[in-house]
Amino acid sequence: MGRGPIHGPTNPMVTPLLTDLYQFTMAYAYWKASKHNERAVFDLYYRKNPFGGEYTIFAGLEECIRLIANFTLQDDDISFIRESLPSSCEDAFFDYLKGIDCSDVEIYAIPEGSVIFPKVPLMRVEGPVAVVQLLETPFVNLINYASLVATNAARHRFVAGKSKLLLEFGLRRAQGPDGGIGASKYCYMGGFDATSNVAAGRLFGIPLRGTHSHAFVSSFTSPDEISEKSLNSLDGSTLCKDFVNQVQTWLQKLKRLRELGELFGETNQSELAAFASYALAFPNSFLALVDTYDVIRSGLPNFCAVALALNDLGYKAMGIRLDSGDLAYQSCEARKFFNVIEKEFCIAEFGKMSITASNDLNEETLDALKKQGHEVDSFGIGTHLVTCYAQPALGVVFKLVEINNQPRIKLSEDVTKVSIPCKKRCYRLYGKEDYPLVDIITGENEPPPKAGERILCRHPFTESKRAYVVPQRVEELLKCYWRGSADNEREELPPLKEIRKRCISQLEQMRPDHMRRLNPTPYKVSVSAKLYDFIHFLWLNEAPVGELQ
Repeated sequence: MGRGPIHGPTNPMVTPLLTDLYQFTMAYAYWKASKHNERAVFDLYYRKNPFGGEYTIFAGLEECIRLIANFTLQDDDISFIRESLPSSCEDAFFDYLKGIDCSDVEIYAIPEGSVIFPKVPLMRVEGPVAVVQLLETPFVNLINYASLVATNAARHRFVAGKSKLLLEFGLRRAQGPDGGIGASKYCYMGGFDATSNVAAGRLFGIPLRGTHSHAFVSSFTSPDEISEKSLNSLDGSTLCKDFVNQVQTWLQKLKRLRELGELFGETNQSELAAFASYALAFPNSFLALVDTYDVIRSGLPNFCAVALALNDLGYKAMGIRLDSGDLAYQSCEARKFFNVIEKEFCIAEFGKMSITASNDLNEETLDALKKQGHEVDSFGIGTHLVTCYAQPALGVVFKLVEINNQPRIKLSEDVTKVSIPCKKRCYRLYGKEDYPLVDIITGENEPPPKAGERILCRHPFTESKRAYVVPQRVEELLKCYWRGSADNEREELPPLKEIRKRCISQLEQMRPDHMRRLNPTPYKVSVSAKLYDFIHFLWLNEAPVGELQ
């Protein structure tokens, strides 16, 4: 399969200097000790699922590959590094930096958009230790937020349900421009349908959605402000010379309906003017924010009068947006309003008019709305989604697991922080109903699990936790995404829409009890019996032995 050039990172701030100073101090120390070219293997993984859940979505891989495909230190970069390091550093080190790239680096990773679990390596990075060490901080940075916000989006999608339209409205509240752009990309990957972020729409091809704000409504004072009131019909056959008068006529008809007239009296005429003006500008996509003054007594009847006037000319209004108050109650009242109009005036599908809700929504409020019963078709979600308000970071780590073919282990009094040593392979084992049962990590040279053959799966650190599994299907998780200049040996980077499809498909494959909001069942991550024995052998071998006196 043909592969074109890999462009640089989306954010121009992502360069070899986007790293911690200690990566360069270690690089110098490796170089000074003549260890800089030793072949090292690092695992990138995380230790605990976010948001109190039992799964995570892997995101950010493409940006990592874009970085290493274009990894080079320019002369001014090296000059700055020279100024930042102690003056005792030798000139030859900076000559070495001038020549480094990632042509001798290999990256194996789980495909982006996959459902992932703690301890399983998301990326295995191999190469000269000094070079790979320089990649640690940018890789952790690029994976951490991306995976966190994609997971947050997936959780919102799960609570809202498959049929609802989810719109990401978070740019104005995001943590800076890059937070806003990244959030739009990874929320779309996690299952959102569109964004309000125009820059992200252009960069990534994400569908754009948006209407108007309260400022547009309150900027009008009277229908008399509208100077051009004419509107051609959709097919161009007729011209309505005074669309505003047509709207006023419909408003009077709505007042006379017994089921509606008692809900409102005189509606706000400045709001009516704003709606009519917006409809004249966008007759094919009229969607109005109806809560500037009063949803039931003004916003809804004004919107419906404009929508009915558009209907006379062959146009179909899109719907309303609610941005404050009791969203469940208002949406149900709006649906009743639409249904009465459909029945009374025989207007097909008017009752199915779209209702969008916004106003600081989060996973919890979506769940509450579902329990209350609502008629919302789409949700615009911003602050809580893009800032990952419920949890600020995922906690991705990057640990050395092998150097010069010698396995290494990182020990800790906290067993959750003990690393799993050596170069590894990872598999997902599927059961009879094609649900994932367990992820198993094996040594690189162990024979892979086979469908129909029983395999012992062991918890990496707890002796009593073990189970036999007979998988119906086996999927190897780590695939090669970079092997220096060996372009034909790497996986192609798929477009964002394909990654999104993968994410949605994988989430649908998961067992429901792993996905639920409250008390989800933990997904099992295990190691092979052989790797279990090796971990504990190395653990005992490396741990200091105390002496009692």
